[in-house]
This record gives sequence, C-alpha cells and structure tokens, in this order.
Amino acid sequence: MDIADLRLFETVARLGGMNRAVAELNTVQSNVTARVKALEEELGAALFERHARGVTLTAAGHRLMPYAARARQLLDEARRAFRDDGRPRGGLTIGSLETTAALRLSARLSDYVAACPEVDLVLRTGTTCELIRDVLEHRLEGAFVCGPVDHPELEETLAFHEDLAVLTSLSVRNLDALLATRSLRIVVLRAGCSYRQRLEEILARRGVGDVRMLEFGTVEAILGCVAAGLGVTLLPRGLVGVAEREGRIAIHDLPRAEARVDTLFIRRRDGFVSSALTAFLDHARPAPALAAE
Repeated sequence: MDIADLRLFETVARLGGMNRAVAELNTVQSNVTARVKALEEELGAALFERHARGVTLTAAGHRLMPYAARARQLLDEARRAFRDDGRPRGGLTIGSLETTAALRLSARLSDYVAACPEVDLVLRTGTTCELIRDVLEHRLEGAFVCGPVDHPELEETLAFHEDLAVLTSLSVRNLDALLATRSLRIVVLRAGCSYRQRLEEILARRGVGDVRMLEFGTVEAILGCVAAGLGVTLLPRGLVGVAEREGRIAIHDLPRAEARVDTLFIRRRDGFVSSALTAFLDHARPAPALAAE
C-alpha cells in the first residue's frame, strides 16, 4: 500500500462509486477496479460494499478512511506550499458567524480584496458548531467563531469582544416580568448557534427551563419576528443599533459576566498557513486596543 493507493481509495469512497472516480483520477474504470481489488487483497479485507448505485464503505473501509483523507490533505497542502512564493494569491475559504460577518468583517474584507487582488476569497457563514467541524475537516482554512473553544487540534486567537443583549418587542418594558410568564418563546438560529446556547443558559439560571422555540435562518428574520412580538432573542448589541434607532425593538442589557463573549479565529494547528491566509489575518484582526475593549 502506498500514497497512490490511499488516494484512489479515498476518491472512490468520497464520490461513492468507482465510475465516478475515473474522471477525477484521470484513468479508466478497469484500472480503478483492479487497484481497489489489489488493495483489498493486500489488506485481507473488503473495503467496499458493491451495489447498483455505487459503493459504500465496509467496517474495514471506515477504519482506513481517516488515514486516506489525511494523506490527501497532506498532498494538497504540499502542492500549495510548493507553489506559495510569498505573494498572496489563489483560493482562500474562510468561515464566519453571520453576526460577525455583518458587524465586523465588511470593511476589513473590502480592504483585503483591494490589497490582494490575486486572491479568490470565499466567505461562508454558519453556526459555531458547523464552522468548527468544517475547519477540522479541512473545508475551511479558518473561521471566526464564538468562544470558548477547547480542542487539541485547533489554534485559537482572540479577534473581537462582543456584548450581548436580550432583544424583545417594544411592548416589553420589564424583562424579569416577561421571563416569569409561562408562554415564553425564543427566536433563534438553527441548532449549533452559540448565541442560542447562551440564551438557553441565561434563561435556565433564571429558572426558565421550558420555552417554545422559533427557528429561523437569518438574523434579519429573527429581528423581524422579535419586533412583531413573537419571542425574545440574544444577539450582539452592536448588530442591532439600527433596529433600535428605528424603534423596532427594545434592548435589555445583561450583567457583564453574561453579556461579554469572545469571538475567536480558529484554524488547524497542523494546517498550512498560506500567504493569502497570512495577509487576511493581518487585515481581519483589530488593533490590540480595540480587541481589549
């Protein structure tokens, strides 16, 4: 078994079929079939279950897959490192919380694109859980997430501090009175959102454990529902200034220990740091004085 065998195995497994792997590997089906069979004979175990729709991994195949995926990642990074001459260029895929992208990154991204015109930048938004998973699985070179993050494979750097606040409709004058009701609804992003988890913890500390939930895909949809009196939510205070000034929502401040949250930039400890990523971090990180506010 060598690196070429692992690459072929990983490609077939990832695409779910030997026919589908032919184009990516730039070979013919008979070669793929023969090499998979030879690898299975060498290892003494079937790696794939064959069926009409393609192939699926056997138990032995599942055990081999992480090593094959790691080998592919190392080869990809080796190619990128060889081609990286210190000038920011090529692809760069970064993840971010939707709130961070809206509140913190727009101006910095504009500066970065102007300074590094040869970089093809992709920004993907998601929840903290989704972004952490995508960084670990090499789908993102790094991501802005809500802290704390404690993972041995990830390096984290403080990017920003945010102050969270509970948001309600204008009709809610007293947050404590609202929390005492039995029909409280929270308006949140999908599971895995760190602000959603923080709101549930805040409510639990106040004895509110049984809440109904309304789940939406965007911050703007959440603000609209909160303004209409459908429930309460928790978001960074700086993100909702316009909605507050327009008289759409009421903001209820929290004690500092509950309100303060860190936004971290995470990346894999063993990941290749390209010139494009290095330049991005130089633009995206705030000045130390701003991060400490």
